[in-house]
Amino acid sequence: MSDGRDLRALPEQPWALDGEAVVEQLAGSRGGLSVHEARARHAHFGPNELEEEPGRGIAALILDQFRSPLIYILLVAGLVTLVLGEYVDTGVIAAVLLINAVMGFTQEYRAAQSMAALRQLARAHARVLRDGREREVDAAELVPGDVIMLEAGDRVPADARILHQAAFEADESLLTGESTVVAKSVEPVPAQTQLADRVNLVFTGTTITRGRARAIVVGTGSSTVLGGIADSVREIGEVQTPLQRRMGQFARVIGIIILIACTVGMVAGVARAEPLGELFLSIVALAVSAIPEGLPIVLTVVLAISVRRMAQRNVIIRHLPAVETLGSCTAIGSDKTGTLTQNRMTVQRIVAGGSSFELTGTGYRTDGEVRDAAGSVDPAAEPDSPLHLALLVGALCNDASLLESDGQAEVHGDPTEIGLLVAAAKGGLLKDVLEDRYVRIAEIPFESETRFAATFHRDDEGVRGHFVAVKGAPEQVLAMCGTDAAGGQLDREAVMRDAESLAAQGLRVLAMAYRELDENPIDVSDPHRHVQGMRFVGLQGMIDPPRDEAIEAVRGCQRSGIRVVMITGDHATTALAIAERLGIAAAEDRALTGVDLDRIDDAELTDLVTNVSVFARVSPQHKLRIVTALQRVGHTVAVTGDGVNDAPALKAADIGAAMGRSGTDVAKEASDMVVTDDNFASIFAAVGEGRVAFDNVRKTTFFLISTGAAEIVAVLASLIFGFPLPFRPAQILWLNVVTNGIQDVALAFEPGEPDVLTRKPRPRREGIISALLWERTAISGAVMAIGTLFIFFWEYNAHGDLGLARTAALTTMVLFQVFHVGNSRSEHRSIFARSPLLNPFLFVGTLVALSIHVASLYLPFTQFLLRVEPLD
Repeated sequence: MSDGRDLRALPEQPWALDGEAVVEQLAGSRGGLSVHEARARHAHFGPNELEEEPGRGIAALILDQFRSPLIYILLVAGLVTLVLGEYVDTGVIAAVLLINAVMGFTQEYRAAQSMAALRQLARAHARVLRDGREREVDAAELVPGDVIMLEAGDRVPADARILHQAAFEADESLLTGESTVVAKSVEPVPAQTQLADRVNLVFTGTTITRGRARAIVVGTGSSTVLGGIADSVREIGEVQTPLQRRMGQFARVIGIIILIACTVGMVAGVARAEPLGELFLSIVALAVSAIPEGLPIVLTVVLAISVRRMAQRNVIIRHLPAVETLGSCTAIGSDKTGTLTQNRMTVQRIVAGGSSFELTGTGYRTDGEVRDAAGSVDPAAEPDSPLHLALLVGALCNDASLLESDGQAEVHGDPTEIGLLVAAAKGGLLKDVLEDRYVRIAEIPFESETRFAATFHRDDEGVRGHFVAVKGAPEQVLAMCGTDAAGGQLDREAVMRDAESLAAQGLRVLAMAYRELDENPIDVSDPHRHVQGMRFVGLQGMIDPPRDEAIEAVRGCQRSGIRVVMITGDHATTALAIAERLGIAAAEDRALTGVDLDRIDDAELTDLVTNVSVFARVSPQHKLRIVTALQRVGHTVAVTGDGVNDAPALKAADIGAAMGRSGTDVAKEASDMVVTDDNFASIFAAVGEGRVAFDNVRKTTFFLISTGAAEIVAVLASLIFGFPLPFRPAQILWLNVVTNGIQDVALAFEPGEPDVLTRKPRPRREGIISALLWERTAISGAVMAIGTLFIFFWEYNAHGDLGLARTAALTTMVLFQVFHVGNSRSEHRSIFARSPLLNPFLFVGTLVALSIHVASLYLPFTQFLLRVEPLD
């Protein structure tokens, strides 16, 4: 470095230092770096880019399709048949392996084609001072110590400490998840200040919405807040879904069963001195009979059907196993703004002239009304009333726009100002009409230091003459006022009590003031001299109201045994108020804030998450800690999010749900599913589809393993008692993949059962097959095996033709499957309790499977492939 300073250590907590101290620590200047110095620092710190995570290659994806205990067994079986010269059996086994590999690879390859969203988000252009002159450079060239210029519309290219600002505001929803813009400042804030309140910093990827500023870069690349989040996402790695864990356990159980059965068969064959070739062929048949070859295909079909159903409910699934995971979840950690709420600031109460008024309607619809204790009121009819003036000030001291059509508004601007415009419209005061009459001639923009905004107007109708309208923080506006709306003595304590009462209800409170001016024309060169001696006209309390459908969805979750936890960047009071309305928390409950979380360790947090349902003012790392704490107490966790700040939690959760409308690409890339309408109710509806998906996975798996159990018993009995094999390996694969497979795929279309959303979630450790279904597997397998062996020996003894006897046994097993698929349609209801027409796919699929098998007995190609003969 030019001054010999080692800049490996960037400024710690730059928000807690004044601007000069930050400049000094970075060995920079307010005039920027020299080109030579910038190059030296670029060589030292590297480019202002996020590290790109390497993707998995095609070869790795292909190999992954063969990493399963069941696939290993099939591979060994294929090799044995090849050595024995049973090429037909080898070919059939190879075909099954190829089909499974192609389907699995196709799905995973599509999922792997994701954008490098974090990398793209961090790239931008920047205006920077170099050698005292303003230049435009690629954001990748920025280094710590660079001085950058920012203005409305810019995307921030690096983390930077503000040195100078004018009416400067930023949209940081990307990081905080909250839609309210942040007014920026140059003043230091306490070291313990949370990310969302570090108002003297700007962060990579956020957007400037208003004003201008000059700032010095304090972090680039992985040293930015965004880079830290990207590192957190990479550290988490891939998280196994419950379905993947269950399938792994299931595969191990099947593998053990196959090992035991093959060992018993081998011992029995050796004891009976069976020819080695025949014995190996028998063991292959035994292994093949135990493997549910059609399961990977059916599993993909079940999940794909659910993906289509969920898409109809505004949920897009990015990874197939996420379907079942959603149905397994026992806790949902939800963002507040836009998911549980409408993301539309709405004025709900106005206190003016000592009276309280309620505004009906939510969101940006303007067809609500203003009501007091006696009923509906018309503020437009009383132009000198405090209520009229409070609405008038809110509409005029306002830079948002509203175009009304059929009660619905097309809006642009800050959400808070839009809420004020909608409130005025409900009272009959439309901004476009007001602006035609009250011409704005000057303004004082809002700044975080002053905490108010003012606009100056001329009444072209001459009634009000010239006047000033002021809105801002209650304590600030009160300090500017001398009288109440009627010109009488102002009761400041009463006003503050009203403001505190509204705030306790979770409302954001703005105070309104008004003053008619004697000067004509107004001295616009010094407008601040006109904002003293104001008349206080009222308070407006607003909130982002909960969605009506979200309230019902939360109740549905609670009936289903699913816990809902609110995790938000908003203030604790507001979060608790919304949570109480939604039914997530009770009036006496507490909210944990980010400051609280910093004071406790993970063990204490694990104890607290069982009782606390509202977490407010949290950072990305806090959200991640909350999710992992819920997992530690045994929950299968779904978590929602839309900002970059949500990415680590989205990836660490059992299922991450990103918002489709407000969500960033980063959040979507880290998630398993995308909610296209940003609505919590859609997530709850998808939970139902997830439960249906798991039910169908369980039904299809039960059908496959119970018919497989029948084949195992039949083959093993033949080995033990020295009988000829009732099936050849190719015939078993025909059963498992074709006739059985067609019905199993059709079973995947089974509609949900009536109690799917009133049952409690499945235990986290429960396998794919329940204890009850294992019991039924043993019973049904024994019945089908005994019936098949009876027909096999009856035919063999009658005609002495082994090929014909095997054909009869094969056909008998196909007929057993036709009836047994009906038993598999419900775990708790009889075959006679569900109409076959509820699932027309199964009805037709069963007929098709039976018809294909009958046809195979008479077609030369299938006769050769399966070694079957026509039946008389």
